[in-house]
Amino acid sequence: TPADAPRGAAASPPADAAAAAAAVPAPGPPPARTVQMGDLVIVYEGFNKQKAVTLTEKGQYQNRYGSFPHRDWVGKPFGAKVYGKGEGKGFVWLLAPTPELWTKVLPHRTQILYAPDISLVAHALELKPGSVVLESGTGSASLTHALVRAVAPKGHVYTFEFNRARAEAANEEILTHGLASACTVSHRDVEKDGFPKCLENRCDAVFLDLPGPWKVVPSAARSLRQDGVLCAFSPCIEQVQRTCEALEAHGFGDTQTVELLGRELDVETRDMQRSLKHAQPKLQNKWQREAKQKAKRKRAPGTGGGDGDGDGDDASELMRVVSYPRQQAQSHTGYLTFARLVPYATREEAAAARAAGRAKRGRNGGGEENEDEFSE
Repeated sequence: TPADAPRGAAASPPADAAAAAAAVPAPGPPPARTVQMGDLVIVYEGFNKQKAVTLTEKGQYQNRYGSFPHRDWVGKPFGAKVYGKGEGKGFVWLLAPTPELWTKVLPHRTQILYAPDISLVAHALELKPGSVVLESGTGSASLTHALVRAVAPKGHVYTFEFNRARAEAANEEILTHGLASACTVSHRDVEKDGFPKCLENRCDAVFLDLPGPWKVVPSAARSLRQDGVLCAFSPCIEQVQRTCEALEAHGFGDTQTVELLGRELDVETRDMQRSLKHAQPKLQNKWQREAKQKAKRKRAPGTGGGDGDGDGDDASELMRVVSYPRQQAQSHTGYLTFARLVPYATREEAAAARAAGRAKRGRNGGGEENEDEFSE
């Protein structure tokens, strides 16, 4: 820094260094991944209308929007809009498969967990790349795909299913989707036989989706590392009670049970009354409200329909966008019970820790009033 530069001022880079930095081109976006023959593609028609399609040489996807030969999709980037052939002449979107999309389109072999429950499970189990996870109750492998993504590329998911046909179907999906390096599907009755002994004290998290999860708690406690987290999914509260009793008996703590209930909101524009001096006409349903709004938009300026600024000429009404919850019963999926394998100390370790603490504080045998400060 020059001597005459003010104290605390940052030194400016040399002109040649700045020029060299400016000459380096900025990194561009990564190349788009393109669709290839044999790929799994999620065909998106609408918010609640998607379908999984595997491209084949002579394959053809047909819907109300037209006919879509698979060979026309090859080379298109994922996310592309493609138009059909025929009378419909509509379009669909080609999306890359993700665990969230796969949950919407997978073949249902059992009841599955959906995105709200899956996101909470992945968060509460503290999953990260490199984690080792045990899952019992593979079912349709909806949660399995999300677990694999959370722990990849260095982690691993060991999932067990007692039904052989479902285990084989899930294993085939994992192989087809290229996830075999981070996931192992096994046919095993974990309620009866427990987790394999080779996995004892090697796992960071356990997920149980079983009729009797309390039967597996002892085996899960042996498989988890200290401070590992267990989650049990149960539809009935009686299952939760028995599971909590087993967790407490086998060294788990910080137990909590959560139920997620979704609520959908409708959003629309409404005529809001601004003055009580004018009567607000009562419309029977949403369709009549929409018809009135369309009629207002079609009126020309100066005819009483408003000048297009959104306020309208009628001082008694004001157009506003509003949202309100749908009047429908909330759906129950199940209870999620979380617990942590609490690190514990033997009586000998506790006595040694107390003695070390007394010596450090110079009590030399005193401190009986703090005998319970280290849990046994």
